[in-house]
Amino acid sequence: MEKAVFNIIDNVLSKRDDICKCDKCKLDIIAIVLNNLPPKYVVTEKGELYSRVDEMEVQFGADIIKEIVKAIDIVLKSPRH
Repeated sequence: MEKAVFNIIDNVLSKRDDICKCDKCKLDIIAIVLNNLPPKYVVTEKGELYSRVDEMEVQFGADIIKEIVKAIDIVLKSPRH
């Protein structure tokens, strides 16, 4: 799940001018997102393959973007710097 969030977050942040993009804020957003998404652990190559297929689904990406937007709003209201 971490890889998927890291792959998408920069794209979402690039479209927002109202959020600080420093490392601290970005990591806060990522932490909030990961805490609100279900974990997807894999331990085999076959599991990794199934996980990658799941990542390609439109709904999977939409769920991550939705959580990123919600996390951005949280960090906007209470930045730690």
